[in-house]
Amino acid sequence: MMSLEAFKKVLEQSGFPVAYHSFPEKEVPPMPYITYITPYSRNFKADGKVYSSSQHIQVELYTQVKDIEAEVKVEQALEAFYFSKTETGIKEENCYEVIYELEV
Repeated sequence: MMSLEAFKKVLEQSGFPVAYHSFPEKEVPPMPYITYITPYSRNFKADGKVYSSSQHIQVELYTQVKDIEAEVKVEQALEAFYFSKTETGIKEENCYEVIYELEV
């Protein structure tokens, strides 16, 4: 299983600032930036113990406007992974959020 620190290095290949969960309040960089979390894991049990485990990772790209170039950079960094992608606007924050979901 890939460590979260190793996965962070993958995301940093996009060229954007990256943080697990969130940036400290006074250290939030200008957009675009990336956060990621591991909301759950999948465990496979065999012979009474966990035989294998994978982590579900949610990568969030935040941008001020719809930014195809930024999405391409993130997707190039994630090219070794199978991911699904959704998008939403966050009206209160006046930004866009593109969410990539994958397992490692």
